[in-house]
Amino acid sequence: MKAITDSRSYFECLSTTIPKLPFHQIARASEVLISAYEDQRMVYLFGNGGSASLASHFACDLGKGTVNGSGKRFHVMALTDSVPLMTAWANDSKYEDIFAEQLANFIRPHDVAFGISGSGNSPNVLKALKVAGNIGATTVGLTGFEGGRLKNLCDVCVIIPSDNMQIIEDMHLCVAHCLFTCIRTRITDQVPVYAWMTPRLIVKSNGQ
Repeated sequence: MKAITDSRSYFECLSTTIPKLPFHQIARASEVLISAYEDQRMVYLFGNGGSASLASHFACDLGKGTVNGSGKRFHVMALTDSVPLMTAWANDSKYEDIFAEQLANFIRPHDVAFGISGSGNSPNVLKALKVAGNIGATTVGLTGFEGGRLKNLCDVCVIIPSDNMQIIEDMHLCVAHCLFTCIRTRITDQVPVYAWMTPRLIVKSNGQ
């Protein structure tokens, strides 16, 4: 990757990453989340540091931003939001358990466990995904670099093709906003989630 030495080179690096994004995997993640919404399954989000902030942000977008008056709601929880519970598990057990032990209380088959890790090697994210997979939940990952160990634990894995953590985290937020926007459109307008990937004309269900 070209060295980033100033603001222009940073944004040039960001812009060259966008065309390389795994759009098919992003579309698959959309389908997993919309299926969870339609079946009223839980979605659990988790990550560390900036990824923890994104988990909370994404949960807010899905939980509030998709309310459309139909009576159906997104059942979503960020496991990063209970500081007392996370610190209790970290202190009394080990930091690796802070998400897995929370999931063990709630996760059911066909729920969705959505792990976020820039490196793909965060032990607590990996352990939570293993717990989810063992119980029959659907596992989704958002990562970077080469995917790390996370990619082999996920049914769907979105890997940002970059080795720069800041670029990866920028793209993670973009992917989360993309997923939210496509899902909200699907819920409100009945437009296929995958339609944004293609240049074809979108015909709504009302024929307009």
